[in-house]
Amino acid sequence: MKTCNIMLSTINDVKDFVATVNKCPFEVDLVSGRYAIDAKSIMGIFSLDLSKPIQMNVHSDDCAEFLAEISRFIVE
Repeated sequence: MKTCNIMLSTINDVKDFVATVNKCPFEVDLVSGRYAIDAKSIMGIFSLDLSKPIQMNVHSDDCAEFLAEISRFIVE
């Protein structure tokens, strides 16, 4: 499993992120506070506090290509 933080600042960021995640064969979760949602759910993402970074958990060890695709959303 790979964990990093992402920032989704605009509605278009959320749409692009969900479109990319939906192409993946593995599970991706987003964790914000005590809430954990499926990153493939656009409604779930909009239920989170998007004003601060969100923890992303990728349930795969072979996800380098996916991380490269979403690199613009990854924050330190």
